Amino acid sequence: MLQRIQKIMAHAGVASRRKCEDLIERGKVKVNGKIAAIGQSADPAKDSIEVCGKKIGLEKNVYFIVNKPKGIICSTMNAEGFPTVMTLVPAKERVFPVGRLDVFSEGLIILTNDGDFANKVIHPSFNVVKRYRMVLDRTIKDADFKRLKKGVRIDGRIVRIYHPVNEGNIIEFSLHEGRKHIVRRVMDKIHYTVMRLKRTMIGNLTLDLPEGKFKEVSKEFLEKEIFGQSEVKSTQSA
Repeated sequence: MLQRIQKIMAHAGVASRRKCEDLIERGKVKVNGKIAAIGQSADPAKDSIEVCGKKIGLEKNVYFIVNKPKGIICSTMNAEGFPTVMTLVPAKERVFPVGRLDVFSEGLIILTNDGDFANKVIHPSFNVVKRYRMVLDRTIKDADFKRLKKGVRIDGRIVRIYHPVNEGNIIEFSLHEGRKHIVRRVMDKIHYTVMRLKRTMIGNLTLDLPEGKFKEVSKEFLEKEIFGQSEVKSTQSA
């Protein structure tokens, strides 16, 4: 059955659909030996599809929750000299991180090879909230905390803050934003430095693992916790 190439790639665990589209635009994808184009379709059962010179095939979808430590990079490649988050799970399948969590941050990250699911979590139209807890370089002033609650303008757009909690130099808040380093940029905008940053929730999915550990779960479990759908229990932990 014919499908869009980026959908086939996402199902094969290459990356999220948006990143798959980027690979196609950069000429990294071939169908039957010819460079593919955005919008092109193929039949995964009949056509040969290569990404960066490697043939892809359909795999079963797997899902992992990970408590990422500081010093681990959320990337499929070790381009910056740091170990990747993929080394924390024993997946035989080719998994990738869902969304961003910079190398100096820690906490909840999802790894999967399900590009459609990943796109649903990170795409702005689904409004998935992420919650963060951070240690600042000093106690936040009441006036600055009030300013934070009103929202902070970054690159011409207001970043909305939800359910903020003030514990002096430790604060928590949630946001929909997924832009790179957005939490640190928000705090820098009001002249505070984030000394430690931890993601504690994605939707209603709560971090309940020791640092550096993982839990394998099902798609239904994640959809229930993040989007309020279905129910299933986790299948493995370590």
